[in-house]
Amino acid sequence: MKKATFKLKETPQQIALVNAIGSKNTQVSMDAQQALAAFLGPVIQKVLMTKGTASAIYQDAPYDEDDSPSYPLDLYYGELDGYVTVWSQHMAGGLPTSQVTGNQEMKFMTYTLDSAVSFNKRYARKSRLDVISGAVERMINEVLIEQEKNAWSVIMKALGEASTTPKNGSALRHAIRANTANSFVINDLNDLMTRHDRLNESYSGNTPTEVFSNGPTDLYVSPEIVGQIRAFAFNPLNTKAGVLSGTDTAGYADSSVPLPESMREEIFRNAGMQNIYGVNIVKLIEFGINKKYNDLFDTYAGATSWAKLDGTGGSAFSSATDEVCVAVDNTRGAFIRPVARGGHDMTEDTGATFQVLPDDQFNLSRVDKAGFWGHLEEGRVCLDGRAISGIIV
Repeated sequence: MKKATFKLKETPQQIALVNAIGSKNTQVSMDAQQALAAFLGPVIQKVLMTKGTASAIYQDAPYDEDDSPSYPLDLYYGELDGYVTVWSQHMAGGLPTSQVTGNQEMKFMTYTLDSAVSFNKRYARKSRLDVISGAVERMINEVLIEQEKNAWSVIMKALGEASTTPKNGSALRHAIRANTANSFVINDLNDLMTRHDRLNESYSGNTPTEVFSNGPTDLYVSPEIVGQIRAFAFNPLNTKAGVLSGTDTAGYADSSVPLPESMREEIFRNAGMQNIYGVNIVKLIEFGINKKYNDLFDTYAGATSWAKLDGTGGSAFSSATDEVCVAVDNTRGAFIRPVARGGHDMTEDTGATFQVLPDDQFNLSRVDKAGFWGHLEEGRVCLDGRAISGIIV
């Protein structure tokens, strides 16, 4: 997640508007605050959509303010057992729950994320646009942090619990262990793609006539994993013992097989690889040993035993020694962000999802302050666990 920045331009119009906010005339000050609030809402909305890492995973499902949002699961699924498991949150910062439901209209649970900032009016009277900008920037980042925490909590909960049982087989966990501990190689991604294919058979247990899943599209990893990928450029592909299993006759025991020269050159020129087998590699600081999202997965995974693709090497996840790489299939549209469209009143219909209003509590006292209250109503939902998988390294 990148820190959001905001800066008011030093134009005569904006300077005059900020000066008016500092007016000792209550009505003049409130009118100016309302005008600035109307300008801030759409701007902050755009910033929140571009700065968060989860915005690349979730698709917006807007609904009208004060409405009761829902999703028709019967149009989305063809499940073997006639039910689906949905992961969502019932309150901001709460533990995501897995809800087993029939193929019906499922109601979304949403919550309000908000932030309030204030400043002394003397800064407005002195045209200190940097102070006003700093206050708004604080509001944006407070909401952004709340959004990211809730969004990734649902993602990690889904990965920690997701299990799919093929029609003629046993239950398969969606995350697999790497072939060699603390080592990520291309064969691990190859194994993950194989597991993904097994998770996405048709409702009858056969090959789908229409490909509704193209496999993982994005792999979210730590800087350390990206460092191992960069090392592909100057290390042989299979330098770690146990990377591949088999015998010499099967051609798997040779540990000196390099990557194709063209691929090694591309990695070297680009100081890293952004794409392997059509899967985008996305680096997040929050991933890695004892890091925030790693700890989150550890909490949700509990005592679950995670094994390699062939079923061997099963053991529980530990954030102190393991790290999880999260793969998402964005072609399925399984991650939904129901978000309320506000701004409906007698004078305007903006359809904005982030609302900014003047904080009028200061005008009812002797405090020479002004402020803004910003909020949005949203939820985070994973409708299909088959859209998420992972590698435990």
